[in-house]
Amino acid sequence: MFSLQGRSALLTGAGNGIGAAVARAYAAAGAAVLVTDLDGSAAEAVAKEITESGGRAESFALDVRDAEAAAEAARRAAALTDGVLHILLNNAGAISPAMFHKMTPEQFRFVLDVHVGGAFTVSQAAAPLLAEDGTGRIINVTSAAGLVGTIGQVNYSAAKSAIIGITKSLAKELAKRSITVNALAPLAATAMTENIRSNEKLAAMTLARIPLARWATPDEIAGAFVFFASDAAGYITGQVLPVDGGTVI
Repeated sequence: MFSLQGRSALLTGAGNGIGAAVARAYAAAGAAVLVTDLDGSAAEAVAKEITESGGRAESFALDVRDAEAAAEAARRAAALTDGVLHILLNNAGAISPAMFHKMTPEQFRFVLDVHVGGAFTVSQAAAPLLAEDGTGRIINVTSAAGLVGTIGQVNYSAAKSAIIGITKSLAKELAKRSITVNALAPLAATAMTENIRSNEKLAAMTLARIPLARWATPDEIAGAFVFFASDAAGYITGQVLPVDGGTVI
């Protein structure tokens, strides 16, 4: 039920953190994965790790805001399984935190361009290639910030809220092609949360809001992504699943 054997996956922002963990998990479940990241060397390292472990993986340097590059990435991922793409994971992201009164228009636009513009651009490139036999998946990454907001990250919260809107709209549009679209809202110890975890006050405040009172590792998060990519989630679409230790209840 959770096998991804014979399926291809395109993952963005997969050079480290949650994206890299999901790439490894997809490959372990049998998928052939295209690991992409703005940092091409990081993507290559993850793909090499997967192949050395017996999995199938290739890498590609991708700026998710670049429509031409996104189209090439989609073609390369689909080529792993005879021209049909099965799974798209929109994970690429960026942060530029600041209190609202200090946030510049450039900071605001940058974060939205990467998260929202990137998810739009890559999804539009990948959608025509997605399988229509019930195995086609778009999986987006949102955050508790997009569900309940967060102080000092109006740009990030706005972007992650928009990802939820994209997820629900695309779920309705693509259902006629038997393609599901869902989102996960993970919380883990990654480079993007380092600024919180390394600040004693912010770290304590964050842990106080997590009922399980700890940070997950990226590998702990990856199983939920495998679930959404697998046949076990074939009748689920347009949903948001928090994987955050109970932060959003």
